[in-house]
Amino acid sequence: MTEKTKEKSKKKRSISSFTILLIMLIALAIITVVMGAMGVEGVEGATLANVATAPVKGFTDALPVCLFVLILGGFLGIVTETGALDAGIAALVKKLKGNELILIPILMFIFSVGGTTYGMCEETVPFYLLLAATMVAAGFDSIVGAAVVLLGAGCGVLGSTVNPFAVGAAVDSLSSSGLVVNQGTIIMLGVILWLVTLAISIVFVMRYAKKVKADKGSTILSLQEQEDMKAEFGEAQQEAIKAEASPKGEKTMTGRQKASLAVFGLTFVVMIIGFIPWGDFNVDFFNAGSQVEEVATQVTGDDIAAVWSDAEGSEIAFSGDVSGTVTAEEEVAPGWSALLTGLPLGQWYFDEASTWFLIMAIIIGIIGGVSESRFVKAFINGCADMMSVVLIIALARSITVLMGETGLDMWILNNAANALNGLSAIIFAPLSFLLYIVLSFLIPSSSGMATVSMPIMGPLANSLGFSTDVMIMIFSAGNGLVNLLTPTSGAIMGGLALAKIEYSTWLKFGGKLFIILGVVCAIILTAAMMLIPGSA
Repeated sequence: MTEKTKEKSKKKRSISSFTILLIMLIALAIITVVMGAMGVEGVEGATLANVATAPVKGFTDALPVCLFVLILGGFLGIVTETGALDAGIAALVKKLKGNELILIPILMFIFSVGGTTYGMCEETVPFYLLLAATMVAAGFDSIVGAAVVLLGAGCGVLGSTVNPFAVGAAVDSLSSSGLVVNQGTIIMLGVILWLVTLAISIVFVMRYAKKVKADKGSTILSLQEQEDMKAEFGEAQQEAIKAEASPKGEKTMTGRQKASLAVFGLTFVVMIIGFIPWGDFNVDFFNAGSQVEEVATQVTGDDIAAVWSDAEGSEIAFSGDVSGTVTAEEEVAPGWSALLTGLPLGQWYFDEASTWFLIMAIIIGIIGGVSESRFVKAFINGCADMMSVVLIIALARSITVLMGETGLDMWILNNAANALNGLSAIIFAPLSFLLYIVLSFLIPSSSGMATVSMPIMGPLANSLGFSTDVMIMIFSAGNGLVNLLTPTSGAIMGGLALAKIEYSTWLKFGGKLFIILGVVCAIILTAAMMLIPGSA
C-alpha cells in the first residue's frame, strides 16, 4: 500500500451521528417486534409507521430547542461578522500566554455549578462552538473545548444537589407514595459525587491538553477531524498568533469590537440567569412588581375537573356531585424582567431564550456597524451552519419517542425492579446503579426518568429497609453518567457536531474516564447505602 493510499485510508470518516442514531432506532424497533411476537406482556411491537414517524415526532417534541439552536446560529453569525469573537479570543490567549491550562479547571468548575444547581445540559450547546474555538486558539484541540463543557456540566448534573430537573423531580414523584426524604442527605451525597467526579475529570482533561500543547501529533482527532477543525476554527487561531506577535501594548480590538464582545458576554449571562429556577430557592427579585388577582369561577360536577388544576398543570379529579365556586390566583402583570420575553428571569425556557438571542443579535449588529444586507446574509449563514445540529437533536429525540410508544422502557424497569427485590445493600446498590445506566440510554431526560422510575424504585428501597435518599442519588448519578456519552442526548450529539468531533472519537477519548467515574460512583453509592439507614 502506497503512502498516499495509507493517508487516504486514515482520512476515512467513521459513520456519522445520523447513521448511529438511525441504527439504534431500527435495532430497538426490531427488538420490540420480536418481543411482541413472543407475546411479552407490556411491550408492543413497533410498526413501520412507528419507525417512520418517530423522527418527525422527535422533531416536534424537540422543536423549542431546535429553534433555539437555529437562532443561536444566526446570533453567532452576526458576532463573527463583527470580528469581535475572533479578536476577543486572540486577546484572551495573548493575556494568558503560557498559562492557558488554567482556563480548564476554572471553566469546568463554572459549568459544573450550573449542572448541580439547575441541570445545565441542552443549554450548554452554544458554548461548544465558543470553547472549541478558544481552546484551538490556545494551542490545544477542539475536543478539549468540548470536554470542558460536557464533562464540566455533566459532573455537576451527575452530582445534583438542588437540581429541580433531577433530585427535585425525584422527590416530587415520591410524594404520592408517602415517603419522606432528607434533603440534607441528598445534598451531602450530591456534593461528594459532584466534587469527586469533577476533580477526576479536570485532571484527565488537563493531562490530555498538556500533551497536545506539547505535541500536536498526539491529538486523538482523525486527520479528517483535524482538517475540519482547522477549517472551522483556524481563523481564531491565526488571530491569536497575530496577537502574540504584535508589540506589547498594541491594540488588537476596536472600540466597536469591545462593545460587541461585552454585549455578547452579557447575552450568555442573562440566558443562564433566565434558566435558573429562582422561585425554587425563594428568590423573588426577578419577579418583583408582578400583580396577581383572585379569579372566581362557578362550576358544576361536570366541568370542575376541566377548570381546576394543580401547580404542575395536572387536572384534579373529583368524584360525586360537586358544585360551587373555585377561586384561584391569576397573574395579570408579570415582574419587571418579563418586559422582553413575557416571562420573568427564572421562568425561561427555550422560547424565551430564542427571543432573547434574536433581540441581542440585532443589537450587536447595530453596535458592530453591520449593514442590513450583511446582517441578513450573516444571520442566514449562521442558521444554515446549525441545521445539521438541529436534525441530530431531533433524530436523537426520536428514540425516546419510539420507546414510549412501544412500552419497552417500562418493561425493563418493572422486570429489573422485581429482580432486585430481596437483595442485600452491597448488591442492591450497584445493580440499581447499573439499571439506571441501562434505562438512561432509553430515557436520557432526568425529569422523565425520575417520573417513571422513582415511584417504583423508591418504595422498593424503602420496603427493603434501605435509604430512599441514597436511591434518589443512585438515579441522579446513573442518569448523569450516561448523559456524558449517550448518543440519544441531543446536547451531546449537537455539541460534538458544533465542535467538529465524531461521536466515535468522543467515546475513544473518554472511554477510560467513563469507566473510572462509573466505578467511583458505584463505590460511593454502595457505601452510602450500607451506612445510611432507611426511614422507619
